[in-house]
Amino acid sequence: MAAKGNRDRFSTTTRLRLLGEQTAARVYRSQTRRQARRSRLTGRAALLVLVVCTLVVALAYPIRSYFSQRTEIADQEQARDEADRRVEELRDAKARLQDDAYIVRLSREHLHYVLPGETGFTMYDPDASGASERPGEGGAADQPWYSNVWGGVDEADRREP
Repeated sequence: MAAKGNRDRFSTTTRLRLLGEQTAARVYRSQTRRQARRSRLTGRAALLVLVVCTLVVALAYPIRSYFSQRTEIADQEQARDEADRRVEELRDAKARLQDDAYIVRLSREHLHYVLPGETGFTMYDPDASGASERPGEGGAADQPWYSNVWGGVDEADRREP
């Protein structure tokens, strides 16, 4: 009878052990499935992503303002350099205009002035561009200046808005 009791106990123990192993295997499988289903995003990772996104959003406007201001500064520096160059050109022109020989040369070239004792000549070039009419062909150059002014006034009166 003792052998029968040991066998029953052994079989119950064996059954309990098998039942425990099956339960453990089920728990292990459910944990692995749960881990597989659970996303890889942990709480710390989510917090890190949230902080990075917040920093990007918070710094986007100041960084954009910084770059636009740098561009504007570069444009202003370029405008200043151009203005400095123009000032130098004007200073050079002013210095040239202080020279009497330069003034005489300009008046001779542009105003056709001649010195006393010299003979001035004006030549007509028919091939020159912009020469639409010859002097002496009845154009506005043959009339006195006041006739040209009065003709302009008459022409303006004829044009009505």
